[in-house]
Amino acid sequence: ISKAFSLSDVCKVQTTISQDKVFTRNLSKDKGFCEMLFHLYGESLPGIAASQLLSRDPVERMLQLHWQHSALLSFLKSLGAYLPHVMPEFLLEPEDYKIWIKVKKEKTVPKVDRFSDKNIFVLEDSTFETVSKRAWTDVLLQIYKVFVLRRVSSHSKTDPSSLESMQNMPRIKPEPLSSNIYSSYERKILTWLNNNYETNRKIVWKDCQKGGVPPRRWIVNFDQDLLDGLVLAAQVAAYCPFLISTYFIRMYTNPRTYQQFLHNCLILVKAMHAVNLNIDIKV
Repeated sequence: ISKAFSLSDVCKVQTTISQDKVFTRNLSKDKGFCEMLFHLYGESLPGIAASQLLSRDPVERMLQLHWQHSALLSFLKSLGAYLPHVMPEFLLEPEDYKIWIKVKKEKTVPKVDRFSDKNIFVLEDSTFETVSKRAWTDVLLQIYKVFVLRRVSSHSKTDPSSLESMQNMPRIKPEPLSSNIYSSYERKILTWLNNNYETNRKIVWKDCQKGGVPPRRWIVNFDQDLLDGLVLAAQVAAYCPFLISTYFIRMYTNPRTYQQFLHNCLILVKAMHAVNLNIDIKV
């Protein structure tokens, strides 16, 4: 998130003063976080308007923005977003966050009495910046999950060799109630990971000198099953096979130590950089 473009300020594309005590903030036609939400959802979101009337009083303005962020989080959660760690105040600008803390401590405004004291997080400036960036990143990822992934359709592979290698593998069940962790559209990604890994593991590491071809595995989550870098390397190799001989062939295919896990992930990140996939990911 660059200093020139603050996500907490994206709904403030244009500012005009219409009255002594009111700001009118309008979205441009093609820019703005709220405009993106309207486009993805197809209609206005509850509690979030394309044109806002914000008070010039700092406290009142902060409360309005806090309420809007709260409405956004509630709406996303109702659609299946997983955001229990994101508080509305984490989405405020640093100046508004300081006002929020002051008002909350002093309890000078009746409107904040509905928020319990246990939800107060007093963060230093540098810590708040880190937490806010993470919060906005998670909000964007969950927006992608609930608005974009649900539109993805799956297609069965018809390649005989692929079918033969996959027929004995456990299946990721698509039924909505088959998992209390992942949505049906997240399980489509797990299916994609399983298919690519099983199809490519014998191709990518057939000449590997550090363990040979890795064993078959069933990928059921996005954390533990991706730690050794092999599953993600198989995905990249499926679309960039030219990286196999220069990078992936040097990975440990049966890693057991921290150093071997680190070695694999270093190679994976270097391969991503080689194809200009510079997402600032850390090993």
